[in-house]
Amino acid sequence: MKPPQHHPAADLSCDVCGLMPEPTKTRLTLANVAVMLPIELLVHAAVVDTQLPYVAKVLVLAVTATVLVIWVAEPSAARILRGWLHAPALRHRRKLAAAPALWRARTVVRDEPGSLQKITRALARLDTNILGIHVHPVPGGVMDEFVLSAPGHLLEHQLLDALHDAGGSRSRVWPTTELAMADGQTKALSLAARIADAPDELPLAVAELLHARIASPSDASAKAPDDGTRLKIPTAWHGPITFVRPGEPFTPAESARAHRLAELAEILAHRSTTARPN
Repeated sequence: MKPPQHHPAADLSCDVCGLMPEPTKTRLTLANVAVMLPIELLVHAAVVDTQLPYVAKVLVLAVTATVLVIWVAEPSAARILRGWLHAPALRHRRKLAAAPALWRARTVVRDEPGSLQKITRALARLDTNILGIHVHPVPGGVMDEFVLSAPGHLLEHQLLDALHDAGGSRSRVWPTTELAMADGQTKALSLAARIADAPDELPLAVAELLHARIASPSDASAKAPDDGTRLKIPTAWHGPITFVRPGEPFTPAESARAHRLAELAEILAHRSTTARPN
């Protein structure tokens, strides 16, 4: 048995109510006219030549045309011409599907000439553009961190396969937004201004900087796995604060920025204490 054909416009139907989006009034009017006009001509041709009185002809035409429009014309226009009716929405859907998607990616490569070039070539073969890159020294090589603009149809495993084939290891890829284009230094300076105004905001500011969560006392006291996903920052008044980011190890640059923010908060808190009158 031949499977039923799936019309592209059917993908536009609402997942909740099942209704299609409302077409533009111009297209809906033209579609109704295209379907109604032949029906109106046939009805008129059939009724005009009859021997009915004039008033009866008008009533028959009005009732028949109304019924045919409601039961035949409008449903037929919606079914037969739905591709044309919803063409603007379909074009918009295709543009969204083909629009570049932003990704963040991390991979560890050997610290030797040509390693980064292999990664960039592998990404270029996927029509992926590198918008930003940071390099962090790590045990066993260097960690390259990218902000990527990729075609909208590209999937996570395709990016991971490209990084792996180019010699990368411990690779991770996840969707991101335009905020990723604000580099770490810019974000750290913005949070430093926040801490300058309120030093007690340090834990929340560092958590925001690192996209991490503040570990609870029980988590902080538990034995931490040696995978770089925990970061402890000493402070004079809060004691050590532990931040956790499962599955995403902290880079040396992130650790350095977090420690500098803690030092700034400590200096400001000390100045505030010494400036108070006795």
